[in-house]
Amino acid sequence: MVGAFHGHAHNRKCQLDWHPVAFHRHQSIKEHFAFWDADKYAALSNFLHNHYREATCVIRTLEAELSVIKSKLNLNDGDFVKFYDDEKLYLDTLKQLPIQDRLCIRYVEVLDDLEICQEEWSAARSAANNALTTIQNAEALVAHMEIQLSIEECWAVGSPDYLQFKEEAALGKYRAALNELEHLVVMRLFELSKLSLSSTGYKLHQQIRKALQHCSEAIRNAINRYNMQAAALSPPHLKLSWKDIADYSFLGEFDLLCYSRTNI
Repeated sequence: MVGAFHGHAHNRKCQLDWHPVAFHRHQSIKEHFAFWDADKYAALSNFLHNHYREATCVIRTLEAELSVIKSKLNLNDGDFVKFYDDEKLYLDTLKQLPIQDRLCIRYVEVLDDLEICQEEWSAARSAANNALTTIQNAEALVAHMEIQLSIEECWAVGSPDYLQFKEEAALGKYRAALNELEHLVVMRLFELSKLSLSSTGYKLHQQIRKALQHCSEAIRNAINRYNMQAAALSPPHLKLSWKDIADYSFLGEFDLLCYSRTNI
């Protein structure tokens, strides 16, 4: 088979005579597979011949070695059949454990579950004992307070006496937060007054500024605690911000002190 443009290299007539029409293509394909089959049959014959010779050589060699092994170990052909059956049975048993082994494994799993349940029960019992001890201590403390206050019948939650002193307790927390805030505000006012003195030196001036920075942070925290306690009152008291405190120049401007226990 010659390419369609072969003739351009040397002769136009060559291209016309050998142009690959349908007949030429079919003929080329048929010849290709015919020669390919012949080559494959020849190669297959060589393949079979070579492997047959190799197999017969291996059989002769292994038969000789097997005879030596049978003689040394006192075996016969029936033993090899038995070995085959034993190996097959062993491989079959690997698919699933014997029933006794499976029961033992399940027993171990159940023992582990039991141990976990016992630990959980022990922890729950310990927590219950601790809660019971806490309740008993609280009951004993209530009884002791009732003796001190000569209370014959325990106050019910929500009773008038309970609500009265519940409010007083909230006021106590509020006043404690207010007293802390008052203390810090007074310290800040004193430090500010020192800054305005003409006799204050540069080093002392710097120390006072650092002290005011620390005091300002403490005042912010105290304001947060105060606002939390002020919101818990009934009715709630007004909340404070840092701007409210920063605007105070004199203690008399701190009008929240009128709500303290001393009622300044």
